[in-house]
Amino acid sequence: MSLNNSNRLLAFPKAGKWLIVGVLIAGLAASVWSYRIYNNLFQDNTRKTIMLYIPTGAVFQQVVDSLKHHEYLSDVSSFQWVAARKKYPENIRPGAYKLEEGWSNNKVIDLLRSGIQTPVKVTFNNIRFRQDLAARLSKYLEPDSSAFLTAFNNDKIASDYGLTHESFPMLIIPNTYEFYWNTSPVKFIERMKSEYDHFWNDSRKKKAADLELTPLQVVTIASILQEETNKNDEKSRMAGVYVNRVKKGWLLQADPTIKYAMGNFQIKRVLTEYLSVESPYNTYKYAGLPPGPINFPDIVSVDAVLNAEHNNYMYFCAKEDFSGYHNFALSLAEHNRNAARYQNALNKSEIWK
Repeated sequence: MSLNNSNRLLAFPKAGKWLIVGVLIAGLAASVWSYRIYNNLFQDNTRKTIMLYIPTGAVFQQVVDSLKHHEYLSDVSSFQWVAARKKYPENIRPGAYKLEEGWSNNKVIDLLRSGIQTPVKVTFNNIRFRQDLAARLSKYLEPDSSAFLTAFNNDKIASDYGLTHESFPMLIIPNTYEFYWNTSPVKFIERMKSEYDHFWNDSRKKKAADLELTPLQVVTIASILQEETNKNDEKSRMAGVYVNRVKKGWLLQADPTIKYAMGNFQIKRVLTEYLSVESPYNTYKYAGLPPGPINFPDIVSVDAVLNAEHNNYMYFCAKEDFSGYHNFALSLAEHNRNAARYQNALNKSEIWK
């Protein structure tokens, strides 16, 4: 009896030892696993700061491939492991994201899942044609130039904003703006309408009314000014001449409108034969202003019209020194003398077209 009891006493300590060993091993494994999880989630895993562009419709593998291309991640596998557990592959959000150096997988994935993009700065100015604007925007934003151009030529969209095909350019005010990279052409136009409404405040509307001009007429004159001169200090005086001609019902006789009608702004010399081109934009043939802007005038040019100089000048002609400035005249005789000097300067320089 005592022998059996002794055996039992020996058996229990032996089993207890194995139990303790098992618990220790399990605890160590759990610690290692927890440490791995913690590292995968929160340890720094990025090498540098980058801008990541995720196209509309992209899948998870495309995101991974882009991160590899940029050599952004120190450990791609841990990123994929965390992404799977946070269900990021099912929640890809397109856009542009600034990812910083020293971030953890968790921080990167949380940002990408949130869809909180980094805005991109979009600058456009000195734009003449819609296709030029479309091409410029496609360099900054995801949609290609054809998508933007299709929207700009969509007369239904123009009509929704109370505009025509010809007057649509007045809606677009050149400047620097912040957009999300995946902004659609329609959303771009919506934003431009908001900027247009902000620009045409009560003060500017009153200035236009005082000149007996509509905003469209102001922008149309501004577009001609922008082609006539790059001298901002002269634009207000030149605007005064155009306003005088409009009020008197004269032919505007603006050379830039001929160039626009011919689709060629590279013309240096507007020849007599060009003046017969059939176009509503031919201000040598049709009195008043053309049906819409001939480019996308900048704010300086628009404000130059709104602050047009009150003068009696009816004519101007480029100076013969090719400085970019103009000679202004009250009478046709004086203007003809100015024009003759400029024509002679062109001849001497052998500029024939």
